[in-house]
Amino acid sequence: MPLTILVVDDDLGTRLSIGDYLELSGYLVVMAENGEQAMALVDQVQPHLIVTDVAMPRMDGFELVRQVRSQPALRLLPVIFLTALSRTEERIRGYQLGCDAYLPKPFDLKELGAVVRNLLERSQLIQTEWRRQIRASEAAESGTHRSAEEPSAAEPESDLGLTLREQGVLSLLADGLSNSQIGDRLHLSPRTVEKYVSSLLRKTNTSNRAELVRYVMDHHLVE
Repeated sequence: MPLTILVVDDDLGTRLSIGDYLELSGYLVVMAENGEQAMALVDQVQPHLIVTDVAMPRMDGFELVRQVRSQPALRLLPVIFLTALSRTEERIRGYQLGCDAYLPKPFDLKELGAVVRNLLERSQLIQTEWRRQIRASEAAESGTHRSAEEPSAAEPESDLGLTLREQGVLSLLADGLSNSQIGDRLHLSPRTVEKYVSSLLRKTNTSNRAELVRYVMDHHLVE
């Protein structure tokens, strides 16, 4: 499923231009015209990232971020401010409240897209690592109750020790996708995809993509 982005702005034209651009980039976009509507949508759709204006009626962007960050489950939710309020003290207030990026209006949609991708990539990596640590902790706690022959549910399916992200890249590689196409699917930069491919080559002791795909098929590493 595509990642969900909540776009919040009281200007309809701005909402539509951002929404159209992000949808063309492969994201699912939900829109709100003020912070009050946005908070209701946060609970409903559980977005992966918020792009919000600051100066809005009913509830401005500062209060929106304050309320978002007051919920423990949302403290790592990426937030981007897009606003004409560009004084230093206003930017400082935004960062103090917990925004991750601050783009002044008028802004470039390509720059916004780059910031969105960067924040989502970082967020996904953090969540993957967090889940890995949780599984490792659970496995360690229950290890004393297993026999030496019984496999752990937290162990990888192979001896390669692939992470969830590496498994995702590997599956798309086996489907014949390029690094750019894999990046679009997983919301990763081409450079990051290349790092994962290099790691997979090292772990499988293969020297190129063709050998890697052949190794995957021979060892049934993907369905």
